[in-house]
Amino acid sequence: MNGYNTKPTAAILISLLLIFGLFAGCSQNSAVNIDSYKNTAGHTSELFDDEHFLIEIAPEMIPLAGEPAMFDMPMPAASGIDVAENEKTVIDYSNTADGYVMIRYMQSTDKLLKVIIAGPDGEAYTYSLKQNGDYDVFPLSDGSGSYTITVYENIEGIRYTTANRVTVDVKLSDEFAPFLRPNKYVDYNPGSAVVEKAAELIGGKEDTLQKISIIYHYIRANLTYDYEWHLSATLRSGYIPDLDAVLSSGKGICFDYAALMAAMLRSQGVPTKLVFGYNGEIYHAWISTFSDSEGWIENVTHFDGESWTLMDPTFSPERSKNNIYVEKYLY
Repeated sequence: MNGYNTKPTAAILISLLLIFGLFAGCSQNSAVNIDSYKNTAGHTSELFDDEHFLIEIAPEMIPLAGEPAMFDMPMPAASGIDVAENEKTVIDYSNTADGYVMIRYMQSTDKLLKVIIAGPDGEAYTYSLKQNGDYDVFPLSDGSGSYTITVYENIEGIRYTTANRVTVDVKLSDEFAPFLRPNKYVDYNPGSAVVEKAAELIGGKEDTLQKISIIYHYIRANLTYDYEWHLSATLRSGYIPDLDAVLSSGKGICFDYAALMAAMLRSQGVPTKLVFGYNGEIYHAWISTFSDSEGWIENVTHFDGESWTLMDPTFSPERSKNNIYVEKYLY
């Protein structure tokens, strides 16, 4: 992600809804018993090997379904104050109070790299890690508590070995911290087209509900569901939306819709959760956002200017109302 700071920055915390689309520490020598670990597919399988410390990690599951306002966006920083470092990786946990860690593999590699973050609620999140030696940003979505962060490198197939691990106690500065900055799945920087478009649309308005409504209706009017991409063989585990490209093309799957809206709202100081879960039996992505007047606006909700009603930009309003939305992962 271009634009990440590698020096300390001042953290600014403000406040996040909507929904979207469809389909869409430092021990290195001990193996992880990850029987309780689950990735975004919810079915990571493990293989314990006393000699080589191997585990198996299943692929992640992708959900298919005026004047610019001036805002000093909080951005991630690899501050180098608290780190778990070895010859292979750096886990920088200097800014856990702001709801994130930054991790990099020390050199470019062709190996597949994974990060598993197990938080205080017992759920484990599996991510791909960049292979080019740059930092990646990972949210601490489960709030304050103990997190175990493990980096794995691929041996063959879905067999991985531990490259680095650290356990840290996290005390968030507030509940919004993980949902106000860019991260692995909600990727933007101050120069991103999505940030410029959000500022253009908001035009200096201060009311949070107005911001939510404006950006939501813009995306509804300007994005269409990409059924060809949905069915494409190139859509595979590890897919990360290029949000500027989504904005330019005007097409995407639900992951793209939700991540785009989350980025635009976060860039305007509105706390926004990117949510993966289920709409009925369909794996799905949407968002939840926060306003002082409404609190967290949960599930698949649309604001028409006067009231909040269930609605989904991919499914029909009737289908959205008739299905149960079950939250699984937050980013």
